[in-house]
Amino acid sequence: METNGNHFFLLQPRAWVGQGSIQLSMVAEELTFMTNWDIGQPDTSGGISCVQEIQIHGLADIMSNQFIMYDFSGSTFRVELENQALGKVQGSGFFDDTVIAWEFRVPEIGFEGLEFYEKQSDASYLMRAEYATQDQFRTIIQGQVWQK
Repeated sequence: METNGNHFFLLQPRAWVGQGSIQLSMVAEELTFMTNWDIGQPDTSGGISCVQEIQIHGLADIMSNQFIMYDFSGSTFRVELENQALGKVQGSGFFDDTVIAWEFRVPEIGFEGLEFYEKQSDASYLMRAEYATQDQFRTIIQGQVWQK
């Protein structure tokens, strides 16, 4: 597996926390959230399992996303996302010295999304994500993650 030594987030086993805001196209107010990431050890084929939990302020439920980053080749990789709402979807990602990003385009279920993490000088990451579904619901997420 070739990974970029400049990145610890997602590419090396560690725990991360973060916070930010979520805007939903069907809700006027901006919601705040906290997140926890648990990045696992690479498996024998170089795949990296990551569990992301999201707690939205004011809601009791914790959302859980399971990511697997795999098939690393140069600066690209494949990504699989699994959660209760979507089931499993697959996408593609890339990284360079300062950015880790991935996208999903799944026309069969009318789902697409992009997540973008930009490394800062203090080794935290600013993040932005945008997701859309076939019924035109859009979710825009902005925040920051840092090592726990």
